[in-house]
Amino acid sequence: MPTSQTVAAIEAAKAASTAQLLFRCARLLDERALARLRTETGLPIRPAHTRLFPHIDLEGTRPTEVARRMGISKQAVGSLIAELEQMGVVERISDPGDRRARLVRFGTSSDGAHVLLDGLRMLGCIEADLAAALGPDRWHALHALLTDLLPLMPVVLQSAGGKRSYSTEGTSA
Repeated sequence: MPTSQTVAAIEAAKAASTAQLLFRCARLLDERALARLRTETGLPIRPAHTRLFPHIDLEGTRPTEVARRMGISKQAVGSLIAELEQMGVVERISDPGDRRARLVRFGTSSDGAHVLLDGLRMLGCIEADLAAALGPDRWHALHALLTDLLPLMPVVLQSAGGKRSYSTEGTSA
C-alpha cells in the first residue's frame, strides 16, 4: 500500500501532466458519447466497438488491416465487426481489387444518412455543451491548439522514440 506521501506525489504529478489531463478528458468524453449513443439509438455499443472506428477507412478496410492497425487478433476484430454489422453500423463488401477478399466499411442509418455523420452530430451536441461551460472563445482556442498539435504528434513522438529518459528519480514508488 502506498504511503500518503507517495499518493500525494502521484496526484501532484498527474495534475501537472497535460497528457494525463488529455487522457482523462478523452475518457470522460468517450463515456458521455457512448451513453448518448446508447440512449438515442438503443444500440448496445461498447468502447471496444468504437475503438475500431478510427481504423476503418471510408472506402472500406480489410479486417486483417484493422487488426494490424489496432495490434489485436484478427479473431477479436472479426467478432467486433460481426457485432457492429448486426447493429447496422458497418457492412462487409467485396474488395473491388480482389473479389476473394472482404472490406468492412461504415453503413447508412435508417434515414439514409451515413452513420459517421449521425455520430458526429451527437458529438457536436456534446461539444456545444462543453463550449457553453468553458466559453466559446476558450473552446475555439482549445480546438485551434489541438488542430495544431495533431499533425505534430507522429513526428514528435517518433523522433523522441527511445531518446527520453523516463526516470523515476526523485519520486518514491
